[in-house]
Amino acid sequence: MITAIVLIKTSVDRIPEIAEAIAQLDSVSEVYSVTGTYDLIALVRVARHENLADIIPGRISKIPGVEATDTHVAFRTYSQHDLEAAFAIGLDA
Repeated sequence: MITAIVLIKTSVDRIPEIAEAIAQLDSVSEVYSVTGTYDLIALVRVARHENLADIIPGRISKIPGVEATDTHVAFRTYSQHDLEAAFAIGLDA
């Protein structure tokens, strides 16, 4: 699974509506409204790199009110769940 973090600039008067429209797209797992340079951050999860082109410029960027996107593809995922699982290997409950 490939994860992309998409930073999104929007029309500020439509942030909630745009966030909801993005969240409804296939492959978008989460959308966050944030402070700072960008208005929204979306997490996109796809099986192949080629699918990123379908969802980000093909769908997200075409939503009315989306002004710009900046995409970052994750190399590796680290999470508390992964760490807990790793430390539990070989331990009996």
